[in-house]
Amino acid sequence: MSNQSRSKTRLSRALGVALTPKAARYMEKRPYAPGEHGRTKRKADSDYAVRLREKQRLRAQYGIREKQLRIAFNEARRTDGLTGENLVELLEMRLDALVLRAGFARTIAQARQFVVHRHILVDGRIVDRPSFRVKPGQTIGVKQRSEGTEPFQVAAAGGHVDVLPKLPGYIDVQLDQLQATLVRRPKRAEVPVTCDVQLVVEYYAAR
Repeated sequence: MSNQSRSKTRLSRALGVALTPKAARYMEKRPYAPGEHGRTKRKADSDYAVRLREKQRLRAQYGIREKQLRIAFNEARRTDGLTGENLVELLEMRLDALVLRAGFARTIAQARQFVVHRHILVDGRIVDRPSFRVKPGQTIGVKQRSEGTEPFQVAAAGGHVDVLPKLPGYIDVQLDQLQATLVRRPKRAEVPVTCDVQLVVEYYAAR
């Protein structure tokens, strides 16, 4: 296991949520926190610790920095509706998140790498910002010169389908063509993210 894989697996076990397919397999064998005290019963966490862990879980699943999450939270708070649900819905419209959901990538880190390395198109134009907000009706695709490379050939053949969550209803995908369209704004209940968003809201409200 590489150092990066080991780090992701350790973080997954600490947060109680699989961040990669490899971490998911590892957690099936060792469903407890890392370290020498991982198997022992932990004392009850403080309210702050519980909220902090939920915030960290959300951050880790989207692979974003604290500053990025704070910006998204502030926007969610200004938007009509429930702040927590708005937050997840905004994060889910990030380009890297949708590249992952569509099955073009195996992990959020790989999805972000594809975007940064200029393999991904939005409405036919290269977009190299993982945080780019995709709008309903826009189509995500793969640059023609990149379609024949091994990672995208594996994706087009459905190589990641078995390790990714079921395709949510807000995105329409033609995997063999490496194309996906955001049909509408995601709804929190459909987003395959493990997090108590109300605790994240409480974390930021208390700061």
